[in-house]
Amino acid sequence: MGLLLDGGIAVVVIIVALALGYILFYNGLISKRNRVQDAWAQIDVQLKRRYDLIPNLVETVKGYMKYEQGTLTKITALRASIMSGSVQDKAQANNQITQALKTIFAVAENYPNLKSSDTYKTLQDELENTENKISYVRTSYNDYVLDFNNAIQQFPGNVIAQRMGFTKADFFQAPEEERAAIKVDLTSDSAQPPMAPTTPKPPAPPKAPKTPPKPSKPQ
Repeated sequence: MGLLLDGGIAVVVIIVALALGYILFYNGLISKRNRVQDAWAQIDVQLKRRYDLIPNLVETVKGYMKYEQGTLTKITALRASIMSGSVQDKAQANNQITQALKTIFAVAENYPNLKSSDTYKTLQDELENTENKISYVRTSYNDYVLDFNNAIQQFPGNVIAQRMGFTKADFFQAPEEERAAIKVDLTSDSAQPPMAPTTPKPPAPPKAPKTPPKPSKPQ
């Protein structure tokens, strides 16, 4: 009788431990998912701010950049897509807008009147500040996404996560040129140390004029 009682207690303890483990794991997944959603909300705030600043920038520069209407039209079209779609769609639109803005800022260097405009300088500072905030929050967001994805894909968490409806979160990818490794070609001529300057040779002394032939004696 005692053995049966002890065995029953052991089974109850095991069941309670499994239930507690399940609850703790589930709550952990909820916390990780909430961190991902909170970080994404911060990115979304900055994307919305960029969305609101773009029309003012286009209106300010379009009178100067008559030959850059294609870029202005493109950035206006991209503006609409940055507030809709999936995380990957928004990331792609954000990266394309970043490149378009770089083009506008580079071309603006050729217009002194535009560069000296207080409105333009304010918009440029605000857009660059917004881009910096997006880059900063993107790092935290991607860290949280990695932690969450690992938790729901590794065993035994993947079994529980699948049954509870947890799905993998998307990363907010950086532009390709930011992630590309810098390649250094050590075999190129540019990597070789500069040669020491050679000392110029002194000019050769002028040659003496040839002696004219002596006149022959008359016979």
